[in-house]
Amino acid sequence: MAENAPPRWDRRMQQRLSRGEAAALGEMYDRFAALVHSQANRMLDDEDAADVVTREVFGYVWENPDMYDPKQGSMRAWLAFLTHRESVRRLRGAADDDGPGGPDALDERVRRATAAARADYIVSSMPAPLRAALELAYVQRRDYRQTAADLGVTEDEARRRLRLGLQLLSTARTRPAEGAPPPGYGRAL
Repeated sequence: MAENAPPRWDRRMQQRLSRGEAAALGEMYDRFAALVHSQANRMLDDEDAADVVTREVFGYVWENPDMYDPKQGSMRAWLAFLTHRESVRRLRGAADDDGPGGPDALDERVRRATAAARADYIVSSMPAPLRAALELAYVQRRDYRQTAADLGVTEDEARRRLRLGLQLLSTARTRPAEGAPPPGYGRAL
C-alpha cells in the first residue's frame, strides 16, 4: 500500500456514501459526530450552533461524498476541515450581525477558536499514552515523578511522553489561523 494511501475504512466509506447507503452515513455519524460537535462547540462557544454545524457537516458529506479526496488526508481530517470552515463561516456571519468590533476583533476570535479547536483535535488524535501523561500532568496537576508512578513507567519515559505531547500541542498555534485549505477541499458547504 502506498505511504499516503488513506485507510481502507475511509475508501470503503466514501464508496458506500457514493452509492447512497444511509447505513454508511449512520456509521460515520456514530464514529465522528462527537469530534465534529466538540470542535464546532469549541470554536463557537454555543451548543445550539454546534448542533447546527454538526447537522450541516454531515448533510454536506451525504450530498457530496465525492468531494472527499483520499489523496488529501483521512476522512477524519476532512470532517475536521469541513467543521472548521463552517464554524468560521458562522463566526463571520455573527460578526456581521453584531456590527461593532471590526474585522481585527473577528480575526482574533477566529485565530483563538481555531487554535483551541486544533488543540482539542490534536489531543483526541494523539496516542493514549501521551494523552494520559498530559492529563495527569496538566489536568490533575501531577509532576513528572507522580505521573511516572501513576502510569507505571520510568521518570525518563514520563518526561519523554510529556515532551512529545507538548510538542504536538504546540503545533496548534503554529498552523495558519485560517489555514489554507488542502487542495480540493476549498469548496463551500
